[in-house]
Parts: sequence; structure tokens; C-alpha cells
Amino acid sequence: MTTANKLTLLRVIMIPVMIVMVYLDALKDPFGLFGMSIGHFLFLILFILASFTDFLDGYIARKYNQITTFGKFLDPIADKVLVMVALLYLMILDPSRVPMWAVMIVIVREFAVTGVRLLAVERGKVIAASPYGKAKTASTMVALIVLLFNDFGLTPWIGNILFWIAIALTVISGLDYLIKNRSIILESI
Repeated sequence: MTTANKLTLLRVIMIPVMIVMVYLDALKDPFGLFGMSIGHFLFLILFILASFTDFLDGYIARKYNQITTFGKFLDPIADKVLVMVALLYLMILDPSRVPMWAVMIVIVREFAVTGVRLLAVERGKVIAASPYGKAKTASTMVALIVLLFNDFGLTPWIGNILFWIAIALTVISGLDYLIKNRSIILESI
């Protein structure tokens, strides 16, 4: 197994551990840092580490030619699940800041993009990530970290703006993806 795939598997393993951190009663005591509980803080640390493994596994796979079919399959799934878990946790913590409909936009976009990618693979085509998709990913990760850190004790409007930028880029990148690949979609109907 390649180093890149080991990092992807590590990210997959971290996700259920993150979930456990927020449900253990022993970890619900206040931590003192930005109003977080111990479980919230551990969730955040694991989220940051898992996000870093996402960057690192891609870098290693490209630099050391460790790109595998397994990695192509599991890496995007791990990324999506990691983001979904963080969004759902934030939605539970404060649904007024992270409303369900915004989370659903992210989920629907990810399913739509994955569906188009599957159609493309069936036709032997590879669809590269667009600049909008990369901006969406970067903005989402920044917004999630700021929100998980309870805005670093600053005014909440900064986290709110970052979150809504991420949601806007989610919509824009999703539409861009569907428009650019409409021929693949129409061929499959």
C-alpha cells in the first residue's frame, strides 16, 4: 500500500473518531478555549489533521507517482464525508448559522458532481477539477475551521461571511461543472 493511500485511510479512520468525540459525556465539559467543550476541541483538532492528510496524500501521490485506482476512488469519498461531518456538526451546534438548506446545497452539489464523473468514466473521459471547484474547497475548509473555532472569539459575522462565500462558490462551481459537462449528461439520457 502506498503512503498516499495510507494517509487517505487514516483520514477515513479519523472521521468516526471525530463523531465519537462529540457524543462522549466525559468530553462535554467546557475547555475554556473560545467557549468549546473538550469534545468540540478534539473534533476540531482531528478535523484539522484530517484536512491536512487530504493535502498531504495528494501531494505525495503526485510527487512520488503513487496515484492508484484505490486512491482515486477513496480520496474523494473521504474528502466529502469529512466536510459533511463537519457541516452536520456545525448545523447541530447552531442551525441559525449553518442552516439545513445550506448543508443540503453542499450535499446535492457533491452527489451531482460525483454522478457526472461516473458518467464520464463510463465513456472513458476524465474531468479535471475546475478553478471554481478548487476555490470552493479552499473556502469551505477555511469557513469550517473558523466556525469550528467559534470565530476565534471574534465577531461571528466573519465566520458567517466566510460560510456564505463557501456556499456561493458551491453553487457556482456546481453549475459550472454541470454546464461544462452537459454533453456527457445529455448523452446518457
